[in-house]
Amino acid sequence: MVTLTSPDFKNRASRALADAGLQKALAKSGPGFHAKRSKAVEGLPEFERLRDLGRDIKNHTLAHLDHYLEIYAENVERAGGHVHWASTAEEARNVVLEICRKAGARTVTKGKSMISEEIGVNDHLEAHGITPVETDLGEYIIQIRHEYPSHIIAPAFHLNREDWEESFRRAHTDLPADRVFHERRDILAEARGLLRSKFLAADVGITGANFLVAETGSSVIVTNEGNGDLTQTLPRVHVVLASIEKVVPTLEDCTSLLRLLARSATGQDMSVYTTFSTGGRRAADLDGPEEYHVVLLDNGRSNMIGTEFQDMLRCIRCAACMNHCPVYGVTGGHAYGWVYPGPMGSVLTPSLVGVDKAGHLPNASTFCGRCESVCPVRIPLPKLMRHWREREFERHLTPAAIRTNLNIWAWFARRPGWYRTATRAAIGALSLLGRGKGRFASLPLAEGWTKGRDLPAPEPGGTFMARYEKMQRGGGAR
Repeated sequence: MVTLTSPDFKNRASRALADAGLQKALAKSGPGFHAKRSKAVEGLPEFERLRDLGRDIKNHTLAHLDHYLEIYAENVERAGGHVHWASTAEEARNVVLEICRKAGARTVTKGKSMISEEIGVNDHLEAHGITPVETDLGEYIIQIRHEYPSHIIAPAFHLNREDWEESFRRAHTDLPADRVFHERRDILAEARGLLRSKFLAADVGITGANFLVAETGSSVIVTNEGNGDLTQTLPRVHVVLASIEKVVPTLEDCTSLLRLLARSATGQDMSVYTTFSTGGRRAADLDGPEEYHVVLLDNGRSNMIGTEFQDMLRCIRCAACMNHCPVYGVTGGHAYGWVYPGPMGSVLTPSLVGVDKAGHLPNASTFCGRCESVCPVRIPLPKLMRHWREREFERHLTPAAIRTNLNIWAWFARRPGWYRTATRAAIGALSLLGRGKGRFASLPLAEGWTKGRDLPAPEPGGTFMARYEKMQRGGGAR
């Protein structure tokens, strides 16, 4: 199970910055997401209007969430499926285990699902003698490496090609040791060959859901590999793991959000596979599962309804926020310590596990606003992180040194005369100390900053307020 590690983002981030392999992977992969998204957005003139529509669809659904969940559940059952309500991760794990036991399952194939990571379903099944097999290529290598995803749509974002080759040679000992991987497709071909028998042997297939459609009782997944379709059509039993906020009212609403999802995630107009599943196999169907189960997980989400954090439940898991985040771009996902990394994780994780355990995450941000600017459903992520910082401060969870420094700053801020005197003195001293250097590699009382970066020396000309006043008087300062 992926359990929240010690709330020590700084140490994990420091290790990430010193990891040459990770830095190589991040530098190579990150820019590609930016360029592809930009091109896809430029090719859709109505993209900004579509973002407004996506936001409004999700806001409407969340305002009537109980209503749409009831309609969804009724339509799942009308189509011959079964709905299981799970308040906690433990309840969800036990529901999945019971379904697998009734099916007599020994092997379970899985499509990519962050909810399955959140509740730790793989470890739970293994502990009870059932073997889960990840079939998404990124998730597969993560599984054989005994790691957890570092990205919500690209689980192996932190790995380089040499890592893949080493892991495959170590795990696939029944294949020739001298085989050569000429290119990436050789890695894909090896995984495909090994997974084919798993697809055929599995009694249960588990997938996540990008959306749940109340109007039809359908679950929707988007993939680029096709493994999701094999996972949910070949086994006798299909289990959908989804959190309650994935529901949308109608098929039309779903297709509107799908137009946002792939463009924001991978820069595609649509993913290669977009699959709607409604109930089990009917008499006239050529394939499909005999049983169809949906496990609806709350796990703290209903507590977000009606609070300042409700906007986070609009998230459609495109990962655009982390793809454009300068912090994630140099630390990777594992530095965040749990399932959800990047800006969305910095808001969602404290909501699900508590700010006392994850209060470090909202502080792992530059507040540059790039995350909000690319979010397809306009989630105000910096504002929500600021709310968590406020909660952390109110509960006295911030370190004593930070609280002391903030109190000192507040004392000066309430006394403008003293504030201007102090800042003039500080700027003057730093200007003198930095003369001829341009920056500080080390500075007393600022070690937390200079340990990881240089501090630019202030230019002559006084404080910001002094320069601004001079400009207002026509002095020309800019």
